[in-house]
Amino acid sequence: ARFRLLCSLLIPALFLSGVLCVCLVVLLWGIRLWIQQRKKRFSSAGRDGKRPLVVAFFHPYCNAGGGGERVLWCAIRALQKKHKNVTCVVYTGDRDATGEEIVEGAFRRFNIKLIHAVKFVFLEKRYLVEASLYPHFTLLGQSLGSVFLGWEALLKCVPDIYIDSMGYAFTLPLFKYLGGCRIGCYVHYPTISTDMLSVVRNQDTRFNNTAFITNSPFFSKFKLVYYYFFAFMYGLVGSCSEVIMVNSSWTLNHILSLWRAGACTTVVYPPCDVQTFLDIPLEVEKSTSEYSIVSVSQFRPEKDHPLQIRAFAKLLKEKRVGQQPSLKLILIGGCRNQQDEERVNNLKRLCEELGVSNDVMFRINIPFEELKRHLAEATIGLHTMWNEHFGIGVVECMAAGTVILAHNSGGPKLDIVVPYEGHITGFLAENEDSYAETMAYILSLSAEKRLQIRENARRSVHRFSHQNFEDTFLLSVEPLFK
Repeated sequence: ARFRLLCSLLIPALFLSGVLCVCLVVLLWGIRLWIQQRKKRFSSAGRDGKRPLVVAFFHPYCNAGGGGERVLWCAIRALQKKHKNVTCVVYTGDRDATGEEIVEGAFRRFNIKLIHAVKFVFLEKRYLVEASLYPHFTLLGQSLGSVFLGWEALLKCVPDIYIDSMGYAFTLPLFKYLGGCRIGCYVHYPTISTDMLSVVRNQDTRFNNTAFITNSPFFSKFKLVYYYFFAFMYGLVGSCSEVIMVNSSWTLNHILSLWRAGACTTVVYPPCDVQTFLDIPLEVEKSTSEYSIVSVSQFRPEKDHPLQIRAFAKLLKEKRVGQQPSLKLILIGGCRNQQDEERVNNLKRLCEELGVSNDVMFRINIPFEELKRHLAEATIGLHTMWNEHFGIGVVECMAAGTVILAHNSGGPKLDIVVPYEGHITGFLAENEDSYAETMAYILSLSAEKRLQIRENARRSVHRFSHQNFEDTFLLSVEPLFK
């Protein structure tokens, strides 16, 4: 009797599920056909009678001035150089600027001049991907928001090739299955990583895992389940891409474990403006009365400026007074908002507590020429972010001729501060003690020995030039044009 009851309930349920699945497939197929009709209606032939190939980049914040935007404009310029019959489109939410102003901004910030005009598709729903909109379940909220933003983009312009250049992987299946596009992406850092999973699993308190979570076994387990679910979904959508480019070996390892698409994944180092810094003349240090240690990074929590200040204070404490030149720590960075300014005030209070206020300088939102001057005069370039996915600031410090001391993790460890032609290019450290000890060791070296390290570091950074990026980018995206 129970079996008959189970069958009487199960069979209709399976039948209904089958009907719903068929209806869903028919609906999605209908939407795809409708989108393809829109594409044919809006596309027009070029001067030679051929319809240009439309390559669209999804970059909602294309008018920002970061490394991701340098990748975007370099990629577009590379495509324009190689492919004559290509129209480049940028999906952006920067509605406070015109297309001309955005292109002019790219030239002013990065000295990148495009060969042909770019078509901008302005999106109205960019607020859906703002982290501030989702105080809880931020990853999931932003990812679902990106699907709605992607839908708006798809309705406004259906490209032949779609490249997500800002890390919105949840838009990939939308353009592949509904838009019928060839799919590529450039991953600056994974939305979720195996390191994030281990931080929650080990109940480790960090800026992205608060004490409130770590102190509660229930909330830690709940967050871990949520992260595993999200990682599974992230792997599912990411595997829709036919061409996957990542910016470093660290990102590569995470994307391979999450997306499992090794055959179409390659490392394409981001373009760094190394030539500008290589113009700084490299000479044996003349002054030995004062050494400066320079840090260049935005005042964001993950950059871990407190570690720099504590390590510097330890270095000063252990330095024998009168036997070494005076030391200065110069913290150079950008403040984006009031939160960043409050962070700087907290760092200044930390300097007072440790008694190093007179030895630490804060230089905020300074012009580029002043940045170059500080780097030219510096002995050590300091970087302390744990698991930095690449580290453009590290490359710039090496190009400028400082002796780099970076965190022993992520891109700096795997790609940048690595031996070049058998010689060291810089140093790595992990905690307050090792940073202080390594700074003391660098300062104890002779000026000639430091010059050898600086020269070798300079030679090694040519791997991260604009030209190298263009060559590897074009080679990676070639399958999308076949």
